[in-house]
Amino acid sequence: MSQINPEQYLQQLGQNAKQASYVLANLTARQKAQLLEDIASALTEQTPAILAANAKDVAAAKADGLTDAMIDRLLLNESRLAGIIADIGDVVRLADPVGEEFGSRVLDNGLRLTRRRVPLGVIGVIYEARPNVTVDIAVLALKTGNAVILRGGKETLESNKLISEVIRGALAKLGFPKDAVQLIDSPDRALVLGLLKLDKYVDMIVPRGGQALQRLCAEQATIPVILGGIGICHLFVDKSADLVRALDVIANAKVQRPTVCNALDTLLVDKTVATTFVPQIAAHLHTLGVRFSVCGQSFPLLDGLGVDVTQARDNDFATEWLSLTLGIKVVDDINQAIAHIRHYSSGHSEAILTDDIHAAAHFMNEVNSAAVYVNASTRFTDGGQFGLGAEVAVSTQKLHARGPMGIEALTTYKWLAWGDYTSRT
Repeated sequence: MSQINPEQYLQQLGQNAKQASYVLANLTARQKAQLLEDIASALTEQTPAILAANAKDVAAAKADGLTDAMIDRLLLNESRLAGIIADIGDVVRLADPVGEEFGSRVLDNGLRLTRRRVPLGVIGVIYEARPNVTVDIAVLALKTGNAVILRGGKETLESNKLISEVIRGALAKLGFPKDAVQLIDSPDRALVLGLLKLDKYVDMIVPRGGQALQRLCAEQATIPVILGGIGICHLFVDKSADLVRALDVIANAKVQRPTVCNALDTLLVDKTVATTFVPQIAAHLHTLGVRFSVCGQSFPLLDGLGVDVTQARDNDFATEWLSLTLGIKVVDDINQAIAHIRHYSSGHSEAILTDDIHAAAHFMNEVNSAAVYVNASTRFTDGGQFGLGAEVAVSTQKLHARGPMGIEALTTYKWLAWGDYTSRT
């Protein structure tokens, strides 16, 4: 890249990706399955090298003073990498949506009309501090016959470079264009802005990162953008909830992996059970390392319990914590809980714990986030957990795709019409 300017570099990436996409669009399901199996084998073979590259990224991140949450996001170990590779097998086993025909009918004008599912073409993905995304996106794109241009964060540059080269090697081994997967391996921010305007070649942009990245893409792109990944997630404890069983569900939502977008940020508690339950859940989560930012009604309930608690500031309930901090707010009833969610939610994932079927139905009808749960943790909002295989992103918008985006979200369709030398009258 040092020999050409950024505009030329991106133009070349775009041209290469577009040409590769024409080849990918015509691969059979068996060819794509073989490719993904070879990628999984190659990543397994290169596990020691990938972990060594990731260790360099982690060491650099610590030296740069990155937060523990950010370091956890970029960290790969043997079990995490093995899980990422295992997910490739799940994608292989999914039915290939490309070529599916649906909506067939014969029109009054004599045309026989149907729709056929086809790849989008070229997808640009901008993401931060998660090397697993390099694998997930590449695999899903290839499964659906799409080429992809990846731009990961500088925090995972070494990991991403090696992973992408392993994938490109698997493509070349089977005689497919290796430029079906390309990585922008420079931290130059101008390349991000350039990618967002590469509409001659790129068909969709997927940003996976914080609010600043989402807004940058929404404001600067000349290409359709899938927004999502910001998770200010809520769980409401209804007055009819089983308070004993609620403890483990809330702990799972908050503690299992607090640095991800589907982790719980705010716990809403009906005032009828607040006096009993707020101290119970705080004591339970305190033993797991959780600290609390709570409303004025909750604060006195925790006095003297020895938990790490502060009274919430104005913007705390609008915060995606990405850490072991939990907001707690007492609400008058389910309607106030719903109003709070409507005001503060990012549209990602919300849940209610209740043994009242009418309350459950009311909550699911009135809360309009991408995923709404009854008596379950918000941590399930994930492509693998939803049976979609690995995911491209979790979309919080309403057009084209919503929630975890699996392989079908990486396709579009074209209309096919058959006539008998038919003219319009």
